[in-house]
Amino acid sequence: MTGSASIDVKKGSMKGSQGSQETTPPWRALWVLALGLAMIVLDSSIVNVSIPSIIAAIHINLAQAQWVTALYSIVLAALLLPSGRLGDMIGRKRILQVGTVIFVLGSIFAASASSGTMLLLARLVQGIGGSLVMPSTLSTVSATFRGRHRATAFGIWGAVMSSAAAVGPFLGGVFTSTIGWRWIFLVNLPLGLIVLVASAVFVPETKSAPRQTGDRWGMLADWKGILLSALGSALVVFALIEGQTYGWWHPRAAFEPGPLHWSAAVPLSPVPVSLILGLVLLAAFALTELARARKGKMVILDVSMFAIGTFGWGNLTAAIVNAGQFAVMFILPLYLINARGLSPLGAGSILGVMALGSVVSGGLARVVSARLGAGGTVQTGLLMEIVGVALSILLMRGSVPVWPMTLTLIIYGAGLGFASAQLTSLVLSGVPVSQSGQASATQSTIRQWGTALGAAVSGSALSLALSLVLPRHLTALKGISVQIADGLVRSVQSSAGNAIVGMRAQGTRGRLGALGPQVTNALTEGFTQGAQWAMGFAVLLLLLGLVASVLVRRAARKAGADKV
Repeated sequence: MTGSASIDVKKGSMKGSQGSQETTPPWRALWVLALGLAMIVLDSSIVNVSIPSIIAAIHINLAQAQWVTALYSIVLAALLLPSGRLGDMIGRKRILQVGTVIFVLGSIFAASASSGTMLLLARLVQGIGGSLVMPSTLSTVSATFRGRHRATAFGIWGAVMSSAAAVGPFLGGVFTSTIGWRWIFLVNLPLGLIVLVASAVFVPETKSAPRQTGDRWGMLADWKGILLSALGSALVVFALIEGQTYGWWHPRAAFEPGPLHWSAAVPLSPVPVSLILGLVLLAAFALTELARARKGKMVILDVSMFAIGTFGWGNLTAAIVNAGQFAVMFILPLYLINARGLSPLGAGSILGVMALGSVVSGGLARVVSARLGAGGTVQTGLLMEIVGVALSILLMRGSVPVWPMTLTLIIYGAGLGFASAQLTSLVLSGVPVSQSGQASATQSTIRQWGTALGAAVSGSALSLALSLVLPRHLTALKGISVQIADGLVRSVQSSAGNAIVGMRAQGTRGRLGALGPQVTNALTEGFTQGAQWAMGFAVLLLLLGLVASVLVRRAARKAGADKV
């Protein structure tokens, strides 16, 4: 499977081995691909701030609201591997265009939803479309940019990706506060049309060379691998995302997916069952792929790619780093809205400055990579992320204005631009062009796992921190009984701090009367401290990612892939 690659381009062609270089890189194609990726990434971050408005508009319950965000991530993670392999086989540009059409149709369906069921079905369709678009963009960049242009291409690609994730909450707040929440989905219509038309003109078609042996059924010959990878990924991501909701061991709420019913009275939560079953299925998937590869049969993932040092260690690093990055993005909006009293638009504006740092670092990627190498650029970016988060933690105090945090988030955003793009470049650097689709899909899948892990650990870290900090702040107040304090702690934990917003608005008119403002202040101080602890855990994850990146850089130097 590591043979030659064929790249068909409208004006001219490039054929050869992994080391082939294109004299005139398709820069216009890069911007189209980056826009396609930005559309998919944007949709995963733009929805969160609009959830309260969606609940009020179409009258969905809390469980359905949680699935509006979770279902997209689960479907995306489940289908990335077969989608990436499909792009290798029949053409990455073709899969990009098909995925864009499906994604836009799903977005229109979501914008017109009048019930929770319609919206969830639309998110399912969006996830299918997104799973086709995401690996196609990255694998095309990997296949068409080689040599000295590679760092620049991945720098731009990474800057756009990071900026889209950062701008999402801001745009979500703007749309929800002005023209309505349905525009968080309708915005994908013009974006998708641009990608569709521009890709037809500027993006070259790339795919693997035909297999010598051939497979009668194409990718469907590995139907076991498709099912095992899809179900395994979906179950693992579900467990990591929904652990806080349904309980990591004992049930916290009833689980009712469609006609099924998992009662809260059952001794065991569905989460550990899902996690264990998912891991078993993924192990079976790896064994199945190894067995098929030994017989020379079609596989959707060549597991032997993990023997490539940069690919194996790089994916591990990406998972850890993504977990830390998601933890930061999970905690900060909660702090800004619940502790500092900002509106979703205000919080989105603060977080949106990260995009500025990402754009700057994307433009400097080639210069920095030329001096430090791709591995050094990744480590520089991770150090900037750690510094940015650490400084943000120091500024998380009620006595400090909010605006200085924009400076620390610019530093963090610049680190994102350096680390994310060049880490992706390193992960794919040793992979043959003919396998770039499945390699890109694999790294995207593992990043999704890391994101889900970040959702799990950040939520758990915040909940644990609040359980330790809040009682101390409440018991210092006179007139608050232990029972009331316990109830307040549970309320703040279960709402991730949103209960504080309601109490702040009530003032002395709430159930606590004149004590209301004092209790609100105590809860705000406690939540701030708990958020600082949870952010500290994110720093720890980023530090682990930095340590792992040393192994990636060592593997890159050994393979001669750490130079531009």
